[in-house]
Amino acid sequence: MAFDQSTRRSTDSFRLGRGEKLSAIERIVVLVIVSITIATDVIGFFTTPGVNPVALLVSVACTAAFALYLWNPLIATCALGVVFATSFLVGTESQVLTAAAVAAGLVMRLGWTSLILSYTGAFLIAAAVVANGDADTDVNVGLFLIFATVAGAVGFALRLAFARGSRLERELEARAEQERQAVLAERRWIAGELHDSIAHHLTVVALHVQMLEDPQTSSDSQEAIRVAARKAMTDLRFVIELADDGPQSSSVQTGDLAAAIDEAAEEFEAAGHSVLREGDPQDERIPRAVEIVLARITRESATNILKYAGPGEVQIVLAVDDEVALLTLRSPLPTTPRRELSSSRTGLGRMAERVMGASGEFSAGEVDGFWVVSARLPVV
Repeated sequence: MAFDQSTRRSTDSFRLGRGEKLSAIERIVVLVIVSITIATDVIGFFTTPGVNPVALLVSVACTAAFALYLWNPLIATCALGVVFATSFLVGTESQVLTAAAVAAGLVMRLGWTSLILSYTGAFLIAAAVVANGDADTDVNVGLFLIFATVAGAVGFALRLAFARGSRLERELEARAEQERQAVLAERRWIAGELHDSIAHHLTVVALHVQMLEDPQTSSDSQEAIRVAARKAMTDLRFVIELADDGPQSSSVQTGDLAAAIDEAAEEFEAAGHSVLREGDPQDERIPRAVEIVLARITRESATNILKYAGPGEVQIVLAVDDEVALLTLRSPLPTTPRRELSSSRTGLGRMAERVMGASGEFSAGEVDGFWVVSARLPVV
């Protein structure tokens, strides 16, 4: 597909269905040449005796017609035709035809198909008229045709070069935009990984810090804080290695569903909750991709339960059949809001994003006095 698009862009460079515009450098070059030519004609009029003033005006008008190509090639071509017709009055038609041959380059550079074909036909007719006129000297029409052919080839080559340059510039801009989007996606990914891994452990630390003042739970809380801090550092190193494209640490099982459920159950019990577990997280029917998603759902849900759940039993239920895997986490709603623990309010969104990205169904909300998180994923 990419090859077809590239080929189509390349063939567009050879199409002359629309007009072009001169670049800033080309405009300057044309204006400089026109100015120098007009200045030379005027100086020659005053320094050379016997010059016909009407011939001077025709010459200046012919040169000035080139400047019109900077704004409108059609008007410039028509003006050049009028000057050529006028040149027969003063006998300078050969000079104007030479200028018309040079102007073929601008027509090929700026014109469209109909203008180019019309100009070519008009130039051939003009060359034939000059060749069969009553001129005192013989006119070599072949030279005019050669001049026009060379000028047209140069104009067409410049047109192709600028078209390719514009195409490359657009491709570079598109590539830069893709790279920018890739960087943004990578930043979002790193932020998500930090949120999923580090925020959970910090929540555990914040929860147990509040329990240090209780002598009955102080030692358990100290151990929980120590374990959570160690896991947070391990997960942080893991994320940094991924961000640096370094070797991945094998000690972090970010997609081990059984380990995630075990860890969540231990943390719930340490926080004073009783835990009901149902289902086999090591069921061989669960694909690896589904296991990774469910492990992340378990970890993020555990973070929210530790933050907001009220006293009571926490249920972790995993039901697997030949078609779907359904993970449900149920926790009691708090009797009073817990404002001491902040929330970025991104956890539910990331869980839903992960599940729906795996063609699953996600729901979270209050049901009969409980907060219920449910993730349903296909296993086939």
